[in-house]
Amino acid sequence: MKIKRTTSGDSVTRRRRNRLIAVASGMAAAGALVAPATASAEAPAPHTWSASALDTASDAVRSADVAGTAWYVDKESGKLVVSADSRVSGAELARIRRAAGEVAGAVEIERVDGTYRRYLSGGDAVYAGQYRCSLGFNVRKGSTYYFLTAGHCTEGGGNWYTDSGHSTLIGPTAGSSFPGNDYGLVRYSNSALSHPGTVGSVDITGAGDARVGQSVTRRGSTTGTHSGQVTGLNATVNYGGGDIVSGLIRTTVCAEPGDSGGPLYAGGTALGLTSGGSGDCGSGGTTFFQPVREALNAYGVSVY
Repeated sequence: MKIKRTTSGDSVTRRRRNRLIAVASGMAAAGALVAPATASAEAPAPHTWSASALDTASDAVRSADVAGTAWYVDKESGKLVVSADSRVSGAELARIRRAAGEVAGAVEIERVDGTYRRYLSGGDAVYAGQYRCSLGFNVRKGSTYYFLTAGHCTEGGGNWYTDSGHSTLIGPTAGSSFPGNDYGLVRYSNSALSHPGTVGSVDITGAGDARVGQSVTRRGSTTGTHSGQVTGLNATVNYGGGDIVSGLIRTTVCAEPGDSGGPLYAGGTALGLTSGGSGDCGSGGTTFFQPVREALNAYGVSVY
């Protein structure tokens, strides 16, 4: 076999040619890489989940039955936002994602401080049995007067009083819906009691629906008056023990035990009844409200 040898000149020429080829190849490769980067200068559109997919995700979260969770559809992100309180473990969050299955990508999980609980305790304001709650809105049907409060307050039925000693009767529980909903109705049977259509000094002239971003105010027997914003609608909360409530208004307004049933309003418009949440009025928190119009329609009563 003969081996062909090249001269030094041939070698230089070939090295130059190879460098030119390498440079050209590198430029072509760089161009191939730059083109996609230029094309993706605009962020790709987020995945859009259908209403049915979000419903499926919501049903999956409910079926996972993890106490200390709340969820709602965030229209801005197009996802089902699941809030988990401090008692929810990583294993339970994984259970939620497994339950969601093919629509797990539609679920966005966030952590909140404290634990979700129904706001109920002993003290003053309106009393039934050993519990204290807050009066929501005075309402009427014809010439009969009532007040609305939380359903987890009225679920035991019985009479309501103005004091912890049960010496001044207000009247009996006339209706209650909890869980699922969280509203109840108490009838005024004591004609000696006044029942103005106000919340504190604010005259309530009508009822409406909350909207995301709206500034709202809450009043309760434990913490008084506090304000905040609506951050979500149609939220579901799993308080634990089978107590799951849907269709709630999610807000940044703080509340504490004993504030349950108290009114949420904007100006003279009634919006909701305090259900529960997490945190307190020292550090802040998240509070959920039962929409008041649902309760008004259920009992055929109106604010005045």
